[in-house]
Amino acid sequence: MKTNTDDRPCLICSLEDAPESARVFRDELWAAETVAGYDVPGWFFLRARRHAEQITALEPAELAAFGQRARDLSAAMREATGAPAVYLLHFGENYGHFHAVMAARGSDVPPQLRGGKLLQLAPDALDTEASLALVPVVRTAYEQLAAQPTGGAR
Repeated sequence: MKTNTDDRPCLICSLEDAPESARVFRDELWAAETVAGYDVPGWFFLRARRHAEQITALEPAELAAFGQRARDLSAAMREATGAPAVYLLHFGENYGHFHAVMAARGSDVPPQLRGGKLLQLAPDALDTEASLALVPVVRTAYEQLAAQPTGGAR
C-alpha cells in the first residue's frame, strides 16, 4: 500500500480491498465505494485506483474518464435516492490520493445546511447498514446508465 506524503498508510489505496457489498463500480482506472467511518447513506468516494496525489498527477486517460464516471455516478445517485442535488467535493488535504466525495443531498436538508455546510450533517448521519443497503440500488442504476450510448447524461 502506498503512503501519503506524511508517511501515513493511504486510506484511499486501502479501498482496493473494500468488500463488493460496499462497491458501486470498479474499472481499470476508477472505483466508487462507501467508506467505513464516512458511511452516510448516499455518500460515495469516487477514487482513482492508481495512487495519484492531487488531480494534477492524474494521467490523461484518468482525466478523460473522470468526468464520465462522475457524471454517471451522479445520475445513478439521483435516480436511486431521488435527491434533488448531488455534490462533488474534493479537498485533498487529509488524504492526498485523488478522490472526490459524492454526496446526495436530500430535499429534507434545510437551506442553511446546503452546499459545503452539508458536511456538518455527517457525524449524526453515519449509518453503515443504510449506506450499504443503498449500494446495490445505486450500482444497478449506474450499470444501466453507463451502458447507454451517452452514459448517464440527462
